[in-house]
Amino acid sequence: MRLAVVGGGSTYTPELIDGFARMRGTLPVTELVLIDPDTERLELVGGLARRIFARQGHEGSITTTADLDAGVDGADAVLLQLRVGGQAARLQDETWPLDCGCVGQETTGAGGLAKALRTVPVVLDIAERVRRANPGAWIIDFTNPVGIVTRALLQAGHRAVGLCNVAIGLQRRFAGLLGVAPSEVHLDHVGLNHLTWETGVRLGGPGGTDVLPGLLAEHGGRIAEDLRLPQPLLERLGTVPSYYLRYFYAHDEVVGELRSGPSRAAEVAAMEKRLLEMYADPALDEKPELLTRRGGAFYSEAAVDLAAALLGGGGSPYQVVNTLNRGTLPFLPDDAVVEVQARVGRDGAQPLPVAGCDPLYAGLVSAVAAYEDLALGAALHGGRERVFRALLAHPLIGQYTYAEKLTDSLIAHNREHLPWA
Repeated sequence: MRLAVVGGGSTYTPELIDGFARMRGTLPVTELVLIDPDTERLELVGGLARRIFARQGHEGSITTTADLDAGVDGADAVLLQLRVGGQAARLQDETWPLDCGCVGQETTGAGGLAKALRTVPVVLDIAERVRRANPGAWIIDFTNPVGIVTRALLQAGHRAVGLCNVAIGLQRRFAGLLGVAPSEVHLDHVGLNHLTWETGVRLGGPGGTDVLPGLLAEHGGRIAEDLRLPQPLLERLGTVPSYYLRYFYAHDEVVGELRSGPSRAAEVAAMEKRLLEMYADPALDEKPELLTRRGGAFYSEAAVDLAAALLGGGGSPYQVVNTLNRGTLPFLPDDAVVEVQARVGRDGAQPLPVAGCDPLYAGLVSAVAAYEDLALGAALHGGRERVFRALLAHPLIGQYTYAEKLTDSLIAHNREHLPWA
């Protein structure tokens, strides 16, 4: 089994490698190709990756290359984990929206739109080259904004599934609180990427007993603390929202924090510098503890599970993924991309039915889905007016004066990545 990772020079990659090594019974990788144009980073990460495989007794080979076409040739699955513009672009995404009193964040709001505009054309080019090299290969997208990027891939006819680690992180957290194995916890996970709610927590599978009410009653304080949201709010909702909902439910509070403290981008850039120094140590043969603070917890386990299920070698039959709506949420178009529990196999991801959708979150999902449609149009076709319309439609912006100013700022800060600009 040959797998390729585009963005293999990412500091995330050792997390992925560790998962491949630990879960080789689930996903028996014989050859792993790390692809990245930054050859210096790639060699540091590739060296550590080989040492992790050796330490854990994995017999698969790991190769590195800057040649995308050669790297994806013959791959059964290709994982995308790239960041167009690097951390410097992320820092901008988190900064200039604050001038309008809007959240500066890399996946939502104006910053998220900027990332989508930079990313979608690059990902589509990569996907076309994957299709030419191996039309049967699956593309697993971990590149943010996952919902918009995955929709672009599916709209272009690619064999693609989007992946995020929010759901698996909550699954592991709930399993720990309940004292059961993670495999026993099934989430009723509803919404869009980075805009989701857990409306049920079931033991034993999709038809299992819903223990969410008891979980909130007994552990609501700890869950609320993890999400940085008030416990009474969770009690009133009767659900567990993703921590990304804090950008909506506590917008002004978050903006105040972002204006007064160091940006997440600056913190991550400092971590990455230190991580790369650690990766250069030939004695290091396991993922360092610092990597857990980088983000992406359980990403490797989610990726292994998904790849194994898609390639028919194992993996959990039910997984939370990003895929076409196909009537799952009846108030959204069929070609919208939703993040829900799905049955995953060789034929892809088939969303499980969703039992009802409270207007409290259905309205927000509808609004953000409409924004994502406009955002994809702007990413595919360019133009200042398309950018303005997407920003005006976003619930975190909405006011035309803000949309006008943010449009100009977005274009000014991303001109080198936007040929039409």
